[in-house]
Amino acid sequence: MSDRLILRLDRSDQLAWLRQSVDGRVLSSSQSTPPSAAVIAAADEIVVLVPAEDVLLIETRVNARSSAQLQQAVPFAVEDQLLGAVEDQHFAIHADNDGRVGVAVVARTRMQRWIATLAALGVRADVLIPESLVLPFSAESASAMIDQGQVLIRLDRWSALTCSSAQLSDWLTQVRASGIDRAIEAHDFDDESDAAIGQHFASYQAGLRDPLAFLARDLGRSAVNLLSGEFASDHRQARGTRWWRRVAIAAAAFVILAFVHRGLEVRQLGQEVANVDAAMTESLLKTFPDLGAAERSRAPQSVMRDRLERLRGGSESSGFLRLLGQIAPVLGRTTRTQMRGLEFRNGILEVGLRAPDVATLDSMREQFSAIPGLSAEVTASVPADTGVDGRIRIRGDAP
Repeated sequence: MSDRLILRLDRSDQLAWLRQSVDGRVLSSSQSTPPSAAVIAAADEIVVLVPAEDVLLIETRVNARSSAQLQQAVPFAVEDQLLGAVEDQHFAIHADNDGRVGVAVVARTRMQRWIATLAALGVRADVLIPESLVLPFSAESASAMIDQGQVLIRLDRWSALTCSSAQLSDWLTQVRASGIDRAIEAHDFDDESDAAIGQHFASYQAGLRDPLAFLARDLGRSAVNLLSGEFASDHRQARGTRWWRRVAIAAAAFVILAFVHRGLEVRQLGQEVANVDAAMTESLLKTFPDLGAAERSRAPQSVMRDRLERLRGGSESSGFLRLLGQIAPVLGRTTRTQMRGLEFRNGILEVGLRAPDVATLDSMREQFSAIPGLSAEVTASVPADTGVDGRIRIRGDAP
């Protein structure tokens, strides 16, 4: 039967291990010495638990269209919660469908040290998990594990803390002050624990043995593997699946060839859509140069629709499209004048006209004023070679 080898790497780089079946049954008791080469070779999967104190758990929200974008965005989304520089950290990420992202952060040098330590013992891990992510928890309660003078508490899915037994009281005070008031179930594997430590927990089990077996019970619930990105390990899959991988590659090649033309069309269409979006944005900026930062960040079609609604004026009689619609019949039946331009600002429409004489210009003003709800005045009259260039200002009455 397939089984996994579970190892626990403690703070002093000492290993303990046991074997577990894929259905969670323990196949051997925990051993405090490194596993033999035969034990390592027989395992179908090697899982290593690393100290929780070296891994920071964070939950955040990041909107990304692809996993590549998510990998690029997450480090900067959580940067203000890190003690070290972003480029010195390794990020293992688990994204939920609702936009929430769980992040496990560990120093790159620490990852390199763990991998080197395991390699020196002949171990190449398939999965690397912080102990905090396999400590059990539920919606009603948190859990704690006391071992080797350290207390590890998992408060929520992506929230955990670790401290010495002497610091426990101070840390719990801070946890309660932050509004977290969940009952904590403690499991004590430390023979030297102070009996008074149990007063800090809703339930307390002392004198327990085999912390690795305890952690292994919830191993299947972990949502993240630190061996991701540049630290990803694929040696196990390469050894056991070489043949079917070749078949899968051949099948994939056939599918790619069959749909290559369609793929090119989709790519071309995507490029065209991008060009249209770019042209739409450029046109929007030219048409409305007064766009604010908030409008520039929105979809151009949405901004254009809002702007047109604003110009239409809704129920206001002074809206641009409403005014233009009211004077359009007058402009349409006039043959002696030419329209030279339109300007709409603050509910006022100015029409630039070229008329043969001032009298014609004044006649146009009278026709505009005769329209119910409108008032018009001539604001400019400049002699030109072929007549008079004038401007008529039109206002709509307030509703």
